[in-house]
Amino acid sequence: MLLTICKGKIHRATVTEARLEYVGSITIDRDLMDAAQIRPYEMVQVTNVANATLWRTYAISAPRGSGTICLNGPPARLFQPSDLVIILSLAQITADEYEKVTANVVHVDEKNQITRIESHHLLELLEESH
Repeated sequence: MLLTICKGKIHRATVTEARLEYVGSITIDRDLMDAAQIRPYEMVQVTNVANATLWRTYAISAPRGSGTICLNGPPARLFQPSDLVIILSLAQITADEYEKVTANVVHVDEKNQITRIESHHLLELLEESH
């Protein structure tokens, strides 16, 4: 059996651009990607805090420290600059792998610079809940 988990999250980032004419994807500051354990071309889920729109697309990297969060292609109609978003990196893992996974929650300021990273060891969370 596979479990679908959140292995990384960028919490309440600010959309900096929306480019309708681009082919697709979300462009994310590479520092944020690394902190949230998101790899280039990995599928991510993006939720708009303002209107509850949920979109799945792949991530491409922007320059480190740029603060870029840009929705490209069709989601540019649903996500606009200054919107707050939550970006989730999901993984399918086995029950045995669950014991080894650490999920990172990346908190950012209004310029999408990292303010703190919470690391959650899933096994510890499982043991706490019992």
